[in-house]
Amino acid sequence: MYRLNLPSYDAKIRKKSIGYEIFDPLRRKYLQLTPEEWVRQHFVHYLIAEKGYPASLIANEASLKLNSLTRRCDTVVYNTQLQPVMILEYKEPQVTINQDVFDQVARYNSVLRVKHVVVSNGMQHYCYRLNFDDLSYKFLKEIPNYNDL
Repeated sequence: MYRLNLPSYDAKIRKKSIGYEIFDPLRRKYLQLTPEEWVRQHFVHYLIAEKGYPASLIANEASLKLNSLTRRCDTVVYNTQLQPVMILEYKEPQVTINQDVFDQVARYNSVLRVKHVVVSNGMQHYCYRLNFDDLSYKFLKEIPNYNDL
């Protein structure tokens, strides 16, 4: 698969007749190993192992209602009161992070209204903090630790 700008880990991968699958410990099942799933699993592992995010407060493919449509956020992080505090959107490594990607995650955030947003293609990572009082945002130099959310 792709070499990423994230720490490597010992991913559980198995070969199936249709290709390869990777184990998602949050959903407790194997999923088709796509480039985007490769990024998701590495990023979630990074959040848990390096940034202190509790696995029990992270959801992959979290559903939300946007207008009359059901959409899925790639990853949502919750606080201990089970309120969303961060959303993450992943793209495969060869996809350029552009305005369309930020617009997509902004649409999701119009429903969730979280302060922290992350966009990553596994090579480049962008994190910003929103201030809903004055509708401003600030890009952060690194992904915050869970306790700093």
